[in-house]
Amino acid sequence: MDAVSELLTHVARLTKVSVELRQELRHRVKIQNVDKGRFLHQAGSVCNRTFFITQGLLRSYYCKGEKDITDCFAAEGEWITATDSFMRNEPDDSYLQALERSQVCSLTNVELASLFERFPEMERFGRIIISQQFMQQSARLAALRFNSAKDKCAVFCAAYRPVLAACHWAWWHPT
Repeated sequence: MDAVSELLTHVARLTKVSVELRQELRHRVKIQNVDKGRFLHQAGSVCNRTFFITQGLLRSYYCKGEKDITDCFAAEGEWITATDSFMRNEPDDSYLQALERSQVCSLTNVELASLFERFPEMERFGRIIISQQFMQQSARLAALRFNSAKDKCAVFCAAYRPVLAACHWAWWHPT
């Protein structure tokens, strides 16, 4: 299945997809192959794209002094963007980096707004995705407040087990 077909399947799991919307997405979506270690967004720039991951693993992070602090990970079938920059159309202090060779489908904030306006099913999809993102963010905040580092790692490994197994990361040992 090609990358745009994967995106269309993802959208169709959450809402109906008209023939017209399928055609429009095929026309507007940009497909990018991203090598391990490469950035989709860097601090100090405006992130005007949102990314649907069809292959690979990405992380969002920011730097505090000499340390980089991971905000979140996103794997195949998930969305990622530099949220503050994307929503405000302003530079921010975050980075989006591929942790392995990845493939993403992306849309600009202008394209997304146009799709929301023209296709009610796309606006519905957007509301569902935003709701899911809010719930994930709430879970991350709860984990920061209540979970130990070991517990956080266990939750991450359980959530991303198939991706981690494919990566053969030295630090990860499946149980």
